Amino acid sequence: MANDLVILGSASSSTPAASATALPSHLQGAIGTLVPGASVTFTPGAARIADVTDSPALRAAMSTFAQQHEVDAVLVDNRRRLTDFKLVAMDMDSTLITIECIDEIADYCGLKAEVSAITEAAMRGEIKDFNESLTRRVALLKGLDASALEKVFEERLQLSPGAQTMLRGVQSLGIRTLLVSGGFTFFTERLKTRLNLDVARANTLEIVDGKLTGRVLGEIVNAEVKARTVAEVAAQFGARPDQAIVMGDGSNDLQMMAIAGLSVAFRAKPVVREKASVAFNYAGLDALLSLFRKD
Repeated sequence: MANDLVILGSASSSTPAASATALPSHLQGAIGTLVPGASVTFTPGAARIADVTDSPALRAAMSTFAQQHEVDAVLVDNRRRLTDFKLVAMDMDSTLITIECIDEIADYCGLKAEVSAITEAAMRGEIKDFNESLTRRVALLKGLDASALEKVFEERLQLSPGAQTMLRGVQSLGIRTLLVSGGFTFFTERLKTRLNLDVARANTLEIVDGKLTGRVLGEIVNAEVKARTVAEVAAQFGARPDQAIVMGDGSNDLQMMAIAGLSVAFRAKPVVREKASVAFNYAGLDALLSLFRKD
């Protein structure tokens, strides 16, 4: 396999307004040391060294360089193009958006610490049964006024760096979009409308007389359901799962990432970074647009 080594700048240097020399000058000079003698091509917020040979030594050098300079260094198949993909599927909490919605909802009933602890353990893979972890967390919300959901959406929910730029970029290429989440439809449906996404799938919180009952309606969207949804939505748009890009951060994203043609770990837990095709630890989501050659 022929590879390109791509250096992706931090989110602050991969904004839509970044110039072609957005990477700091000292970094531009240092990049050449990764593959001595190779030519480096710079694009907004990124640099590319073409046709490198993968090796343990190169991987080690990339890891050291990335940590030292707080950038992402990834290898990609230089025969692939972004237009080879037909679907971009995204997790919501801590991937497309910066928060864990259930933790913020719990804050309105004074239980954020308790709920967050369960969320973190589940995302690290320490709680193997996602259904159990979600059921436990949602039960703690029983009796909360449903208006808290609107407050979270309006006051606390923020898109991750580069999210809108990434979505505009893939949508302009005719790539379909899927938001598939172990979170809640209250948020996914609003984001679907706001961001012009094609499909959204998540859990439905039961609300009776304006209060949360502490229960989820219907099938829980766990790791297996996420993977099944990616496959089904890909087929809906005439694509195979390996023509999908999947972006996620937690252990419940691993199954859908495993069936994808490209998996992106975004600000992810170690178990997810280890399994993903590429990891964005510093770059924004829009770094996806810089991974592949344009020619």
